[in-house]
Amino acid sequence: MSSNVGLSTPRGSGTSGYVQRNLSSLRPREPFAPYPTTSSPAAHRQRQPNAEILEHDRLRQIEVQVYELRDKLEDEGVDEEEIETRTEGLRRKLLSLEDDGINRGERDRGGAGKKGLKVHQVHELAKAKIEESERLRRALGIREDYEEGGHWKKGEERLREGLAEGKREEAVAKRERY
Repeated sequence: MSSNVGLSTPRGSGTSGYVQRNLSSLRPREPFAPYPTTSSPAAHRQRQPNAEILEHDRLRQIEVQVYELRDKLEDEGVDEEEIETRTEGLRRKLLSLEDDGINRGERDRGGAGKKGLKVHQVHELAKAKIEESERLRRALGIREDYEEGGHWKKGEERLREGLAEGKREEAVAKRERY
């Protein structure tokens, strides 16, 4: 055996004397932080939704309604020209409602924000969260230029100014003594 590992002799032990590593033993890990320890207010900004994706989803919802109407009319046996005129009329109507600011999703949800959205609608959720934060900010009377933790910075600045003033007074007092 080398370096005093295992049995000095396998005789009488009922084993071959082969030494294996203990794979079930847990070694302590290196200490690490599972998340960043710096918590600056700039690091926590609301992610902005992609306007192109929101527009695409809005137009897609309109087309879904148009195709539902088309399917219904085809099942009823309406001729092709009548189907085209009705679907085009519905499309124009829905687009004009959207342009007037009456969002179908908000009307269906009663302006409930995120409640009517699904988990995969990330950009819609982000937009709803921003709108909710904006309503809350206005309701609480928080300024738009408010910076989180700014009152602590002002306190630190006042403390530094006080210390600097104290040092100046000490320096003046020393000069007067001599």
